[in-house]
Amino acid sequence: MLPIHAVLEPLKAVLAAGNTAVLAAPPGAGKTTVVPLALLDQAWLGEGKILVLEPRRIAARAAADRMASTLGETAGGTVGYRTRLQSRIGPKTRIEVITEGVFTRMILDDPGLEGVGAVLFDEFHERSLDADLGLALARETQGVLREDLRLLVMSATLDVAGVSRLLDGAPVIEAEGRAYPVETRYLGRNPAERFEEAMARACLTALGEETGSVLAFLPGQGEIHRVARLVSERLRLPNVDVVPLYGGLDRAEQDRAIEPAAAGRRKLVLATSVAETSLTIDGVRVVLDGGLSRVPRFEPSSGLTRLATVRVSRSS
Repeated sequence: MLPIHAVLEPLKAVLAAGNTAVLAAPPGAGKTTVVPLALLDQAWLGEGKILVLEPRRIAARAAADRMASTLGETAGGTVGYRTRLQSRIGPKTRIEVITEGVFTRMILDDPGLEGVGAVLFDEFHERSLDADLGLALARETQGVLREDLRLLVMSATLDVAGVSRLLDGAPVIEAEGRAYPVETRYLGRNPAERFEEAMARACLTALGEETGSVLAFLPGQGEIHRVARLVSERLRLPNVDVVPLYGGLDRAEQDRAIEPAAAGRRKLVLATSVAETSLTIDGVRVVLDGGLSRVPRFEPSSGLTRLATVRVSRSS
């Protein structure tokens, strides 16, 4: 049983009594794929749909596939997804997993959100312009046109008290604990050693000392390919597949990274931040974080937004 199951009944009670709530749950608690399915049978929903907002296309598709699999279906049945480039929605779809940008266009085209009973903002702690705008528009719809519309803001790490105040004192439900025990280690780094060399060495050490697959976070596509080359040149384990995972990959390559390793084999998944939230890669026993991330930064002097490589704090 996942940690989120312990708070499903209180969450249902809160949404039955009111129209807005905040859910805080640690990574791996199951909120992304368990909560939408748990709300399908609620009386207030009727025949309405549930929209689940994800920050990234790969997360939207993976969440829909996981929920559909739980029901013994494939995406496009009870659960479907819609992104800027792909859509798998059927006439019987009750849960639509969509990206935040798609939701913004949807609510601008139809402010009343006809046929929608609930909107779930997943991974809200990532805070994007589309997520903030989407929540503001949904609150306006709720206040002016659809008092019956349920809004649920879900997050792994967030100032839940602040969000509750923003939502006029919405009740806060918190799920405690993790599904599995987690041990955290901090490795030193030689300042003279290049970042890719240090990450390749850490990956090889993890593969040699631990069982199962390994997930390593890197700031971008270039670092992923350089580390993959270094690891492949030095790897002495014949049963390990080195696979990349980033937003620019095609669907088949993304699926290869996410799906479980073949029988008798292990994987080293080299990923950007797309794998940080809402994705579950089965079989991963070790997670490595290089401590660098690539984030958009606005430059007032040029009026442009560029990607900057920044350090990630331990608390993150």
